[in-house]
Amino acid sequence: MDTMTLWHITGWEFVALAFAALLVGFSKTAVSGANTVSLAVFAAVLPARASTGVLLPVLIAGDVLAVLTYRRHAHWPTLWRLFPAVAGGVVAGTLFLMWADDGIVRTSIGAILLLMAAVTVWRRRAADAERDPEGVATRGGRIKARSYGVLGGFTTMVANAGGPVMSMYLLSAGFRKLGFLGTSAFFFLIVNVSKVPFSVGLGLIDGRSLLLDAALAVFVVPGAFIGKWAVNRINQRLFEQLVIAATVVGGVQLLLP
Repeated sequence: MDTMTLWHITGWEFVALAFAALLVGFSKTAVSGANTVSLAVFAAVLPARASTGVLLPVLIAGDVLAVLTYRRHAHWPTLWRLFPAVAGGVVAGTLFLMWADDGIVRTSIGAILLLMAAVTVWRRRAADAERDPEGVATRGGRIKARSYGVLGGFTTMVANAGGPVMSMYLLSAGFRKLGFLGTSAFFFLIVNVSKVPFSVGLGLIDGRSLLLDAALAVFVVPGAFIGKWAVNRINQRLFEQLVIAATVVGGVQLLLP
């Protein structure tokens, strides 16, 4: 990791990172997937590879707060079906990061952001279909879980961008708001913690990056409280439209030379 870069961010760049950290907390307790905006901010301020390592502990802080808030609403059969496929995706993502340089990672993050924006649009169109979460136990449900699990594992390892993939899967499986938030909270806590050894081994997390994380984690807490307050009040349709727009802008910015 280019740790020197982490210590030469400007005041405005730190403000941008702090806002992104606040948005992480908000997304974990209100609108899952909104932290794709945080991903774009981190990748714009920091070197692309370094940004994935710095963002990961911030996401874990948000995951812990989300689990504490929605721990009673998780659907564990769904989680157990997802984890093996996700593990395969994480390994594939780790191998990709061993090969890719900063420019390739930056381009990949931009492409993933645009893909996730498209996924979110498609997810919103399909969200009206009501299905029973127990439907994941069928053969078709297992194949679907494996497909989304691999893609989610790869995108979360390479770019911490598994949120929209898992959001689409959980909504298409018929989860309502609390079940959706509780299941996704445990999913991302377990998956993100499991990514830490891989990120350390790749040099994406070290002592200096953790000091920056400690400063940024402070902003995750108010974001989570705002999300908890807003979850039953927010106009989610409008907010998702804004998230999609911001994600597209961030993705295009990263793809530009």
